[in-house]
Amino acid sequence: MNLMDITKILSLLQPEEEEDTDTGEKQALNQAVYDNDSYTLDQLLCQERYKRFINSRSGWGVPGTPLRLAASYGHLSCLQVLLAHGADVDSLDVKAQTPLFTAVSHGHLDCVRVLLEAGACPGGSIYNNCSPVLTAARDGSVAILQELLGHGAEANVKAKLPMWASNIALCSGPLYLAAVYGHLDCFRLLLLHGADPDYNCTDKGLLAHVPQPRTLLEVCLHHNCEPEYIQLLIDFGANIYLPSLPLDMTSKDDKGVALLLQARATPQSLLSQARLVIRRALHQASQPEAIDQLDIPSMLISYLKHQL
Repeated sequence: MNLMDITKILSLLQPEEEEDTDTGEKQALNQAVYDNDSYTLDQLLCQERYKRFINSRSGWGVPGTPLRLAASYGHLSCLQVLLAHGADVDSLDVKAQTPLFTAVSHGHLDCVRVLLEAGACPGGSIYNNCSPVLTAARDGSVAILQELLGHGAEANVKAKLPMWASNIALCSGPLYLAAVYGHLDCFRLLLLHGADPDYNCTDKGLLAHVPQPRTLLEVCLHHNCEPEYIQLLIDFGANIYLPSLPLDMTSKDDKGVALLLQARATPQSLLSQARLVIRRALHQASQPEAIDQLDIPSMLISYLKHQL
């Protein structure tokens, strides 16, 4: 954390500078949002005395803007009115959480869509340790995760943790959360959007502090994840020679272990390796959607998209 980060966090903790006589306008805006009264909210914001507080933080608990309040309750019409009147789509509360992060945390898909279409940063705030993608992966909100990734959110994002917490950081990615919480659809979606199946073994900064991290394959085996998780990691190019299987897990009766041992004994087909190369090239070029534009048979396009 640098000085700029500390300064920003301290500024968020500062109370609003407006006089106490202005609290009536803030309360009126918040009450209209709380009541999901978009008509009254629109009428208030047409008046300058109210509109100047459209981005002011207030309220009990975690003070936030009216937009954050609308996102937390899922009051879509109020959210749209606030945005139409120029509310800051990425305004922060005192925890450095954006309205998008709040909507994701509460599972309000429609609000997530509207905020993203209004230009909300799909990664949330750089000043917050978590991210919308991590939250959606943990909660199994596959539709919300699809929206975030479709708007350019980073599939390999990790929680922001100090270097002394390197062991925790290695187990903080979206793939890890989707696996340990049992959200197979989210796990597959992340891989389709370029999530690295070896993400916790490729970060040189972390590897300098944890030279022998537990791979995602090992994590899935340790948590007794369904064999589908193991197969997906193999299909998406995980390094199958990285895991060091404990003696008590090498029984072929374990379907996940059996899949891994079989993959080690049987080289991937040329077709499968070609798919990996093409997908990696497109993701490195930040053009994963270009798969649909390739001049190849539709069956091969479906294969590249893991739909066969």
